[in-house]
Amino acid sequence: MNSRIKFPTSIIACLLLAGACSLLAQQKPQWMAGQMGLNAGILSSPGFTYANIDINYDAGAFNGPKGNAIPVTGNYNVWAIENAFIYVPRTKFLHGNLGFQLIFPTAATGSLVADISNPQAPNLSAAGGGSGLADLWLQPFNLGWRLKRWDLQLGDAFMIPTGRYSPGATNNVGTGYFGNHLQTGTTYYVTKNKATSVNLFTDWEVHGAREGTSNTTKSPGHAFTDEWGIGQILPLKKDFSRLLQIGVIGYDQWQIAANGGTIPVGSTGLTGPASLLPYYSVHAAGGQLNYILPAKNFSFFSNTSMNTRLLLTLWETPWSLAVPGRC
Repeated sequence: MNSRIKFPTSIIACLLLAGACSLLAQQKPQWMAGQMGLNAGILSSPGFTYANIDINYDAGAFNGPKGNAIPVTGNYNVWAIENAFIYVPRTKFLHGNLGFQLIFPTAATGSLVADISNPQAPNLSAAGGGSGLADLWLQPFNLGWRLKRWDLQLGDAFMIPTGRYSPGATNNVGTGYFGNHLQTGTTYYVTKNKATSVNLFTDWEVHGAREGTSNTTKSPGHAFTDEWGIGQILPLKKDFSRLLQIGVIGYDQWQIAANGGTIPVGSTGLTGPASLLPYYSVHAAGGQLNYILPAKNFSFFSNTSMNTRLLLTLWETPWSLAVPGRC
């Protein structure tokens, strides 16, 4: 059973600093990196799987594009609780198993409070936050293969903007635009007993247009994410009824194409090309711990990581339960 569940929630916090004009803010991708470190290539076993996942992103310092500190004090916090429903029939397709996934509802809450050190605006600050149901994640196609020393996945999913979004609002919990996500997952077993594994996950996302303020419309640029992990399974009991998996994980995320459309230029009433916005990138490393009960089709895992965009800690405490199917 696959204990890794895809987390689509994306709460975007953009700081606009004002001198004579606005500072161009980066556009964060939809895919929330940091979820697919270990077991990235494993598709859930045939039947129904329900997974509950709690994620907390918390940051108290802000870094620039190269990981250097920038003069902003405050905090950034995101909580999300999602419910994932996965169905894998026993019917074979191209010598593999098909999988279907729906993640909804996802309850999310986020907040941003920042004091910005800017000589041209000495008392500048920013704040925002909100809570509600985030966007819907639908994966109508996911194909998985289980080979002697490999587990592989290939899938396509959609982010459907059902979450609350209003141009210019500070309490949005939805992204406000449609996204298509082409994903791959690979797990290679270094040892014959499959206890040691090397894992790689990729997500390539393409976006639709999002309505902005001042009659502008922007299409966020394409983004690419890779997530990796090296893990080791240790039996906690001699009969292998209880397993502990530990590993080192990390991720990299880049914007790989320019934004399309237009953006407002501060409060001037003028607009400019969205392609002028700087590209987004982030890199992180951390650890992961999985507790697995194979006979009961139950797993629980926790991971933490730190990235170079924010001095940020990610905690995940999900669990999943699978019901074997006969169809």
